[in-house]
Amino acid sequence: MAEPILTLARSSREDTTTGATPAASPTGPAPRFRPEIQGLRAVAVTLVVVYHVWLGRVSGGVDVFFVISGFLVTGQLVRATAKGRIAFVPLWGRMVKRLFPAALTVLLVVMAVSVVALPGSRWFQTIREIVAAALYLENWQLAADSADYFAQHNSASVVQHFWSLSIQGQFFVVWPLMAALALFLARVTGWGARRIVHWLLVAVFVESLVFSIALTSVDQPLAYFHSLTRAWEFALGGLLALVVDTVVLPRAARVVLGWAGIAGLVACGLVLQVGTVFPGWLALWPTLCGAAVIVAGTTGSGAGADRLLGTPFMRYVGDLSYSLYLWHWPVLVLFLVARGQRELGLVDGAFVIALSVLLSVATYHLVEKPVRGSAIGVAKPWGAYRFGVLLLVPVLVGAGVWQYTSTRKASSYAIKLDDPDHPGALARTPGFEYWGSPDAEYVPPLVALNDDVGKPPDRECLLDQSDEELRVCTLAGPAQPKKRVVLVGDSHMHQYLPALAVVAERRQWEVTTILRGGCPFSVDSDAIADFQPCVQWNAWALERIRELRPDAVIANGTRDIRPGLTEYTPSGFVRQWRNLEPDGIRVIAVRDNPRFEVRPSECMVANSMSVARCSPARSDLYHAKPPYEDIADLPSNVSFSDFTGYFCDDDKCPPVIGNVWVYRDDNHISGSFMISMAPMVEQDFVAKLGE
Repeated sequence: MAEPILTLARSSREDTTTGATPAASPTGPAPRFRPEIQGLRAVAVTLVVVYHVWLGRVSGGVDVFFVISGFLVTGQLVRATAKGRIAFVPLWGRMVKRLFPAALTVLLVVMAVSVVALPGSRWFQTIREIVAAALYLENWQLAADSADYFAQHNSASVVQHFWSLSIQGQFFVVWPLMAALALFLARVTGWGARRIVHWLLVAVFVESLVFSIALTSVDQPLAYFHSLTRAWEFALGGLLALVVDTVVLPRAARVVLGWAGIAGLVACGLVLQVGTVFPGWLALWPTLCGAAVIVAGTTGSGAGADRLLGTPFMRYVGDLSYSLYLWHWPVLVLFLVARGQRELGLVDGAFVIALSVLLSVATYHLVEKPVRGSAIGVAKPWGAYRFGVLLLVPVLVGAGVWQYTSTRKASSYAIKLDDPDHPGALARTPGFEYWGSPDAEYVPPLVALNDDVGKPPDRECLLDQSDEELRVCTLAGPAQPKKRVVLVGDSHMHQYLPALAVVAERRQWEVTTILRGGCPFSVDSDAIADFQPCVQWNAWALERIRELRPDAVIANGTRDIRPGLTEYTPSGFVRQWRNLEPDGIRVIAVRDNPRFEVRPSECMVANSMSVARCSPARSDLYHAKPPYEDIADLPSNVSFSDFTGYFCDDDKCPPVIGNVWVYRDDNHISGSFMISMAPMVEQDFVAKLGE
């Protein structure tokens, strides 16, 4: 939601007495100062900040910024095409001069603070996203993460909000090229450039909106960050720039239209789950609300919304909107991390907003405004580019150094089963005595924890929900295995693979995986959040297992869908186990591990590494009796494995056991801890397989 790099000239104004607008110029929309647009920016950024801080939701305000950008930049470019020439070098130089100083200042400060304030488990994600944000590619980084099951469990990063700025940066590059294309077509066809721009915008609007609706319906996380699903919002603003001067409405109608736009925009985030349904056709709500305010214009009425939007205060907040958007999100995320919280109360939220405003005021007056008014890039257009590189280098170099040192630290330890300092799950076995160092550090290092999915590396064998194929992977093993087992289900089954790899090597087993994130082995969508593609995938998995005829199938035995006492055994699980009964295929059903409100590692960091403060009561996470014990008609081929005694003691479920981190995020067991469980997993599975 960055402030557009091109602003309309302020040489003429609407007639504030009659509310009439100047007639459209043959060279394009007449340039004039629109104070209500600056006020609309203020409303949009206020909604974004308030919804993020107190409601934990998305408001739709960013979509309004896209419309405003399309409106202002298109008007500027249409006037340029009427003159027959677009000067790209100074134009993009002004973009660099306006956008880079504040954005890169924030990135540099946030990076420095994050090294100290963020737990190491979030460093690699933060580094990756800071680089993407600096290069205006953050939306594509987040889109890629939305297709990576492991990255989907990342926490919200301190620069995640740069996704919208990245889309705007891409827009500022592409839109002038579209205007140049219009000039070329005008010379070829003899049509007017303005007319061609109009039809190009119509084409972008229609095709992008259709694409947005289609992609949102099948992959909303990807659609949310995809540049092409948002292009229609800029096109809508562009079409407004072409036709707004031809719209003549009575003053009363404009007053109603302006207030209706404001009211609809304020209500959007409350009525719609913007973060889960956008940017499909429902994104028409906030964008049309913003368009209504623009069409209403300056009414000249004391009752008009523009009377409020055009006040000096609202215009000043509009001036701050870019810096305020840049600062509010990292301040919010870092505050939550420091306090070990997931949401803010009234007082904490007010503090976060106040600090964000102070930082934005300082950035606007000390960075944005001075640079904008400087001679940089005026006499020598390429000077703006050199200035941009000068700002960009410290961010990229800093991120590179951080990445290098973090990588070295992450590779400094690999768990071993005979490590006396780090017994892990062995510390939960009867009669265990610790003989290691009293000063042993927790492993793996926090910087490596988020990616600690165990060995061997097999990410390609765990499909995301968006993948529609069935991928069957087999660990390298003996030509004549003593036992053949299939590990099937979701990521909570995948996390047992490090332990199974150890068992397979020791016992000469063959381990085959059939895994898909979010898809436990079931016959219906009861256990998989009504995600219907999992049903078809499970049908294929069942057919493939029957073909393989393994000695046993290892699958989900229960499902813990959220923190608290939510564990249950879905009926679909039982029916799927029964499907294997006629084939004589044994099923080992594994009880699920607990889930947490906050990552245990982040709780520890926020509480001075106090294990006691971050160890919830076992009775708050597990019922005393596993839910499958209440099922009367279990099939004869199923037996159950319950490893909860290694995740929890009799009273608590600690974040660290035997100096090894138990969880890599808020619901997945770390690969290191699972390797430490290998002897117990081996003992349990061998007993069930009769070897």
